[in-house]
Amino acid sequence: MTRLAQTAGLNDVQREILATVRDFVDKEIIPVATGLEHRDEYPTEIVEGLKELGLFGLMIPEEYGGLGESLLTYALCVEEIARGWMSVSGIINTHFIVAYMLKQHGTQEQKDTFLPRMALGEVRGAFSMSEPALGSDVSAISSKGVKDGEEYVLNGQKMWLTNGGTSTLVAVLARSDEGHPEGTAPHKSMTTFLVEKEPGFGEVRPGLTIPGKIDKMGYKGVDTTELIMDDLHIPANRVLGGTTGRGFYQMMDGVEVGRVNVAARGCGVAQRAFELGVSYAQQRHTFGKPIAQHQAIQFKLAEMATKVEAAHAMMVNAARKKDSGERNDLEAGMAKYLASEYCKEVVEDAFRIHGGYGFSKEYEIERLYREAPMLLIGEGTAEIQKMIIGRRLLEEYRIQG
Repeated sequence: MTRLAQTAGLNDVQREILATVRDFVDKEIIPVATGLEHRDEYPTEIVEGLKELGLFGLMIPEEYGGLGESLLTYALCVEEIARGWMSVSGIINTHFIVAYMLKQHGTQEQKDTFLPRMALGEVRGAFSMSEPALGSDVSAISSKGVKDGEEYVLNGQKMWLTNGGTSTLVAVLARSDEGHPEGTAPHKSMTTFLVEKEPGFGEVRPGLTIPGKIDKMGYKGVDTTELIMDDLHIPANRVLGGTTGRGFYQMMDGVEVGRVNVAARGCGVAQRAFELGVSYAQQRHTFGKPIAQHQAIQFKLAEMATKVEAAHAMMVNAARKKDSGERNDLEAGMAKYLASEYCKEVVEDAFRIHGGYGFSKEYEIERLYREAPMLLIGEGTAEIQKMIIGRRLLEEYRIQG
């Protein structure tokens, strides 16, 4: 075994893509990631490199200028990128979710307008569900879109937009009561609006303000923002799919594939933490020998490696299930839950192996220790995943009669 988390059954094209991405990560991301992260600096040169590799269009169909690859290929690329720096994988993942939603649910005009430019990275995607008082309760969304002739007028405040400042296309979930009488279930009166904007902060188009970057414990470099809509006018043809009331289902479809990719990010961060831990354990000496020769450290390395392998296997299974066209919310929920929890544990064990040096900003593990907790929350908390898993298991194992 040359390294952990090998994937069986890949074709030559997939192996070539992954080798190219891994080489890029080793040469262009890992050497600069910690410095950029400490400065909270957007990785402009890295993103430009990813554009040249075609990764912004990896899953976009060839007819729109993309590579037309599978979710599995994409997830494995995300795993490699997150191994280098999780923030970069977030930039790609959020863009990918919007492109996926357009591919699956957009009108032909919407696909023709956005997908070719998204494949080139000329249009950058962000999506927005959460609100300041919302948490995990999507049904409590209060942002609203009201029909006004051939336009919709949007009002409300959204929260936690990855790519909020750098994006030029935001998929925004808002309530739209038009055509949905009072008493309609909340999830049936939501619509996804495609909001075009200029990159940057402040008022990025009339009625739309991106106040600035949220200062975070980790997951730095990438811009995480609020979004404020104050009588924002958008054309009616920017309702995703052309029909109101379908937004909740469209967003959940996007989040489902997003969970596979959060699992992939957890796998990538855990792999890097293992690499750092196993390397340091062979260099650090105590009591006359490398600490890797102490049984206590070997036990830690064994547990860490097993968790990396298990999380990777579940992530691959969830991606392949989605690629087969089957429902995969159970597998995606399990993969996201396990990978994020194991990531946290592997990172902490690598941190412990480093001893006091793990607390120093000079060592990469310090950055990973601050980044891993975000995966416990993104694309649904552990509690939400367990709720999804539990409900699906009861569907599968329902007692008859």
